[in-house]
Amino acid sequence: MNNDPGATSRNRILAAATEIAQAHGYSGLNLRALAEQVGVKAASLYHHFPSKADLAAAVARRYWENSAATLDALAVEAGTPEASLRRYPETFRRSLENGNRICLCSFMSAEYDDLPPVAQQEVQAFAEINVAWLGKMLQAAGMAPAEADVRAHAIFAAVSGAQLMARGRADIALFDALIDSYRAAGLLSA
Repeated sequence: MNNDPGATSRNRILAAATEIAQAHGYSGLNLRALAEQVGVKAASLYHHFPSKADLAAAVARRYWENSAATLDALAVEAGTPEASLRRYPETFRRSLENGNRICLCSFMSAEYDDLPPVAQQEVQAFAEINVAWLGKMLQAAGMAPAEADVRAHAIFAAVSGAQLMARGRADIALFDALIDSYRAAGLLSA
């Protein structure tokens, strides 16, 4: 167990910054308000993160690292590549279940031009780990082996797009309906 108070402060800052960014994006990440929410002085933020760009990059990096671990755990829990692919949309649905939020990296992707380069790289990493995981599952399931990369990109875009549409309407049932339509059309496994 890590008893380092600095690590605890850093984790609290990252957790709060993630929630803010999921609701308001990079542009809505106000460091003074973040410090107040976490209960630290603004100088403490700068001790852990020298700039807003560094904070955004750390938040996005932690998010994609957690997402990668979630996907790996899903593959183990699901048991087969087909079951893993069937359950993939659940990873995006959870954000909607958490206060109608969307995937942090989807939000930041919409603001891509306004992100500092260090944060842009971390946001790209999120998409890359999702597409790589999907491609691996598609290959293992024997589904479109020659086109696994193209199909993986299409699945990622469709699921993240469904999440965005559902958030815009504050309607998780819309997300479920879109996922069902992707299954009916053959994009996702039934």
